[in-house]
Amino acid sequence: MKILVTGGAGYIGSHVVRQLDEAGHAVVVYDNLSTGFRQAVLGGAQLIVANLSDGARLDAVFAVHQFDAVMHFAASTVVPESVADPLKYYANNTRNTLTLLERISRFQVPHVVFSSTAAVYGVSGGDSVIGEDVVLAPINAYGASKMMSERMLTDLAETGGPSYIVLRYFNVAGADLLGRIGQSTANATHLIKVACQAALGQRDCLQVFGTDYPTADGTCVRDYIHVEDLARAHLDALDYLANGGASDVLNCGYGSGYSVREVIEAVRRISGVDFSVEESPRRPGDPPAVIADNARIQRVLHWQPRFNDLDRIVTDAWGWESRHVQNASKEVGVTSA
Repeated sequence: MKILVTGGAGYIGSHVVRQLDEAGHAVVVYDNLSTGFRQAVLGGAQLIVANLSDGARLDAVFAVHQFDAVMHFAASTVVPESVADPLKYYANNTRNTLTLLERISRFQVPHVVFSSTAAVYGVSGGDSVIGEDVVLAPINAYGASKMMSERMLTDLAETGGPSYIVLRYFNVAGADLLGRIGQSTANATHLIKVACQAALGQRDCLQVFGTDYPTADGTCVRDYIHVEDLARAHLDALDYLANGGASDVLNCGYGSGYSVREVIEAVRRISGVDFSVEESPRRPGDPPAVIADNARIQRVLHWQPRFNDLDRIVTDAWGWESRHVQNASKEVGVTSA
């Protein structure tokens, strides 16, 4: 199949592009490289550097290629930033998705796999384990912008548009098993990455935002999923749609959660570094606990995770971050200890 992957030079998108290439698909990556990296596009994928807001450029790309499917990752994804600058998120996430869907409709692309988020759920009435059918109530602009994009996609499908799978991610971490690609975004806010950076001395300390949540140890609880398992879910979704599967919305998580303190201890244990931790007030927009009910994705896609283990996720993330530090040292002529 010929697949357009928007945001395919980013963290999750690049892992999916690599797996698509390994599976023999023809891949065109469309990315403005604002948070992605040219070197993250592996294999034989073609990279087009352009903005998703550029309708004329999209028209030209769709006219040249007859895509069998679009995988849409391109988005802004930082929750605190979305609270501080909501219009950026409605522009980059919602408006740009509309621009893309107009081309998908005009050029009659049959299938879409959409990258969404558990942030669409908000606090979900206080339930920590969340199924796909709960009422959506996002508490930040990131979640709201993705919810609006989901609605546009489902409404388009109702008019005879593409079949789709919406994948709602929980907390993604880890790296490519061979260490070729990983989380490289500057100023990342992902807990496991930040903790690894603290262990490597790249940060003075790790801040824990909120220790008074109604959880077992007072810190937020999240469902962490290895990026390789998440990427595989996208290929499973593509195969499902190509074989006539009905449109659906599916959680991507393991169905179990770990607190901030538990993640910190895992990183300390695997890195062997007792890095500094500082307790800070809660951040706006953070729900206490978010865990996936993943029964539907296993039933619909027959998705079987391979790396459902916090230590494995942290080990792969630590290996990637450590390698980054070593490579940076070599580039400036410093010998690593």
